[in-house]
Parts: sequence; structure tokens; C-alpha cells
Amino acid sequence: MLLRFLIWISRYLLAITFIFSGFVKGVDPLGSAYKFGDYFMAFGFDFLMPFALPLSFVLCAAELVIGLLLLFNIRMHLASWGAMLFMAVFTPLTLILAIYNPVSDCGCFGDAIILTNWETFFKNVPLLAASIFLVYQRKGLKQLLPFPYELAIALLLLVLSFMPSIHGYRNLPLIDFRPYSIGANIPEGMQFPEDAPTDVYKTILYYERDGEVKEFTQENFPWQDTTWVFVDSKSILVEKGYEPPINNFMLTDLYGWDLTDSVLHSPGYTMLAVAYRLNDANTQAFSKLNELYFKAKEERINFFCLTASTADDIDRFISTTGVAFPFLQADEIMLKTTVRANPGLILLHEGTIVGKWHYRNLPEPAFFEGNLTSKALVQQQAKTDTLWSYLLIFTILLTKLILFKVERRN
Repeated sequence: MLLRFLIWISRYLLAITFIFSGFVKGVDPLGSAYKFGDYFMAFGFDFLMPFALPLSFVLCAAELVIGLLLLFNIRMHLASWGAMLFMAVFTPLTLILAIYNPVSDCGCFGDAIILTNWETFFKNVPLLAASIFLVYQRKGLKQLLPFPYELAIALLLLVLSFMPSIHGYRNLPLIDFRPYSIGANIPEGMQFPEDAPTDVYKTILYYERDGEVKEFTQENFPWQDTTWVFVDSKSILVEKGYEPPINNFMLTDLYGWDLTDSVLHSPGYTMLAVAYRLNDANTQAFSKLNELYFKAKEERINFFCLTASTADDIDRFISTTGVAFPFLQADEIMLKTTVRANPGLILLHEGTIVGKWHYRNLPEPAFFEGNLTSKALVQQQAKTDTLWSYLLIFTILLTKLILFKVERRN
């Protein structure tokens, strides 16, 4: 009885974790690809950068299908070995990340839940133990359906596991966990509360005497002893303080003038095309953005294109494409965070994000007439309906599978 209970606990612990992790990363495959890029840069594997996006698709789908197989009790031998392989690789990796801290967040739950590297490692330890236990007990994991049925269901679940990533890549993520989601007010996200804790640092002072360098603190440094000569100092972060959700949103013109406040506090609507690198952007989409720019001028809506490209790159891009709208420069990481498309489009209303679009589904110019907030909310509702449709299909398949199992037992 105890053994069956431990198998049940291990199976569902792994299933829920793998499904959640695979799904929240899968809906945002570009975000996962950026995180893999951070890993490659941190460990000196820059040559692997072109594989970041394919790896994002494969790993997110693999996590999701392993979790689904464990949940449905399908191909349990394969699922338990897959879970153990995942945990055997990522548990030591997260320990290395925790010790050396080359990247601050492992990205194991995407942007849904941010964990420190040590928190991630301690989270992985029981998962590794559960996966090893399942593999050890694999002979006691019964096959409930004939092999052809289990294979067909496993293939169906594999196909379904790629769907969130495919949708998230071709459109915007179904669920946006970032601080630039629709409804977020950017100025409010940048505020620092008066009572919020600040970073706490410890200062180490280095003094030398008779060829010996010794460490001191601000409390015991030899300020009265002139035989000690100051050499150097460094500050060590002891306790991390409050960090606003949005802390790097800054817009400048091509001359370096800060226009952040004027854009965010501009009355009415503002359209922001976002192309973090013009050289990598989908150039065909800019003809549609150019149409939207002229429509914005007609409707007296501000329009800017935000990019991290240099002024020379911007000039070459304008001469090549003939776009007429003005450009502002911003941090590349921030632009990648605001919208997962290159280019993408953001609609602001006095600093609040009311609409976001991928370049594959930019609205027609006529959209920007009348009550834009209401129209944007209707589009957002359609996106929510799409998510619920996916969940409904998944629930129907799950119910059908359960009924099929019941029928087989009877």
C-alpha cells in the first residue's frame, strides 16, 4: 500500500511540474530561446546561438509530452525514463548555476514564476528523487492499454505538445506573464514605493603596510594609523532590495535626448512599432506599418518605431525600405521583452498598453478609427477565447481517454 502511494505521489508530482513547466515556456518559445541564448553566452558556446529557437521548441514539447504521458498513465516506462533523463541533466546544471551564477534566472518556469538559481536547484532535488524512484519501480508500472492504442495516444499527445510553441511563435503568446502585458501601465510599473527596501551593500576596504594587504570594513579600517596606505575598495551586495517590474524602459531620439516621459505621458493614443534589430526584422511587414503610420497621422495618433539598431543602420534601413515614420532607440533586451515579434506593434493610451500585435496579424488602418480601447479589448477577448478553445479540446480528449480506460476495465 505504501509503495503504491509513493508511486502515485512521484508520478503526479512529476506530471504536474512537467506539464506546467512545458506549457508556460511553450506559450512563449522566443522567451525560452532568449534564455537558451543567455546560457550559450555564459558558457562560451556562442556557436550554438542559431540552435536556440529549435531547442526551445523541442525541449518545451518534450517536457509537456512527458508530463502528459505521466498524467494519462501512457507509455510509463518511456515517460519515467524521460523524466529521469531531464532531471539528471538539469539538476547538476542548476547546481552549477547556483554556485557560479552566470545567469540570474534559469528560466525553468519561463516568466510565470521567477526563481533564484538556488531555489531552482532545491526544487529539482525532490523531482530527481521522484524520477529515479519511478524508473526503479518501472516493472510495477502496468500497461493499461494495448501497445497500438498507447502508441496512437502518445503520438497525439506529442503533436498537442508542440501546439503552444507553434502558436506562440506565429502569433503572440496566449498568456503574457511579462510586465508589458495588455492592461499594464508602464509608468506605474517603473515606480519605486517610498517604503520599499533598497539594496544593502557591504564595503570592503584594502590597506597595505610593509607589503601586506589586509581587508577592513567601514567599522574597523585604520583611519588613525598613518602607516597603513589605502589600496582599493569594493562593494558586495548583501541583500537585494525591491526592483520595479519595469526598470529599463528608456527611449531616446537619434541624438541621445531622453523622450521617455513625453511618450508615456502623451495625451491620447500612441502607436509603438518595435523592431529590436532592423537587420533581423521582417522587412515586408514595414510596408503595412508605413500604412498605419499615415493613418495615425490622419487620426492624430503619435507613432514611433523603437529599435536598438545604430543610427547608421536606421539610415540605411530608411533608404532601403522608404519608411516615413520616426525612430527612437532603446535597450534591446527591453524591446524583446515588450513584444515577442520583430517587428511588433504596441498601442498605448497615456502609458497603458491597450493592444499588442505580431507582424503576422497587424490590424488594418481602419481599425484605428473611433474607440480604440474598445476595439483592442474585443481582440484581446478573441485571444482569450482561443485559449479556452484549446483547453476545451484538451478536456474533451482527456475525458474520452478516461472513459476509454473505464470501458476497457469493464
